Amino acid sequence: MLFESKDAVIEHQPVMVNEVIKGLNIQEEGTYIDATFGRGGHSREILKHLGSKGRLFAMDRDPEAEPQAHQLSSKDQRFLFRRVAFSALSSFCKEFEVKGKINGILMDLGVSSPQLDTDSRGFSFRLEGPLDMRMDPTQGFSAAEWLNSANEDEIDFVLKEYGEERFHKRIARAIILARTNSPIESTLQLAEIIKKAVRQREKHKHPATRSFQGIRIFINRELEELNKGLDQGLEVLAPHGRLVVLSFHSLEDRIVKRFIQKNERGDPIPKHIPILAGDMKQVMRRIGKKMKPTAEEVERNPRARSAILRVAEKL
Repeated sequence: MLFESKDAVIEHQPVMVNEVIKGLNIQEEGTYIDATFGRGGHSREILKHLGSKGRLFAMDRDPEAEPQAHQLSSKDQRFLFRRVAFSALSSFCKEFEVKGKINGILMDLGVSSPQLDTDSRGFSFRLEGPLDMRMDPTQGFSAAEWLNSANEDEIDFVLKEYGEERFHKRIARAIILARTNSPIESTLQLAEIIKKAVRQREKHKHPATRSFQGIRIFINRELEELNKGLDQGLEVLAPHGRLVVLSFHSLEDRIVKRFIQKNERGDPIPKHIPILAGDMKQVMRRIGKKMKPTAEEVERNPRARSAILRVAEKL
């Protein structure tokens, strides 16, 4: 699909479409949720597999997702969109009286190509723009506001925990020193500060990659949103409903993996206490192993290279 920016027409390619559709195990008259509509690539594909009585609900907290979503809903009565984060899945389903009736949920995590490629959003270390990084620019504080007010320990923690940045202390110190001269307000300004602070370079990776990731995750509370979304997703699924999650870095995937494992094991049982398998109160089961994009897809869409897909079914 295409997304208009002030600079160019950007093509957004949804990741692992065939694997997503297979994972959702779509029933023609089923009810599904695309919890991260983005620019609608996955939603359009899901609709192709639904019958006339099937329904697809979609949600996204990015205001720029709305035009594409409303355009789609005006053409297809099976589709309905709300601009809201997927941490509101429970109330969303309650509003439409579908709680416990959802046959499949898709969560495509992280930042989308249109967001990365739009300079005014401030997600990219390669494009000059205001240092914003908010998924919803109408809510919360921007990356610039936080970087210019946070202390060194706070910045260090975010770079280490959310960015998994090896040189977190050095970069945090460089940011503090740089802002004493002038506020850090643009993406390329921050990227240059980080570049100068990092002496050792990873092959084929910009030195600001991990720092930008960490700051973005923190600003948008992405891991908290994910934990809430997973819990509520399990709550709203119908029996045998599928949860399909696409993640793009280890922090996200670790949370998804542990969530599935926890609910697959059921309630913790003290050692040495005999118990039947049917008494363990398992609520989910894994469907297959984790999947990655094919070499052909990565060649066609390099941004898919880090994708990991996991599928689980509610019992």
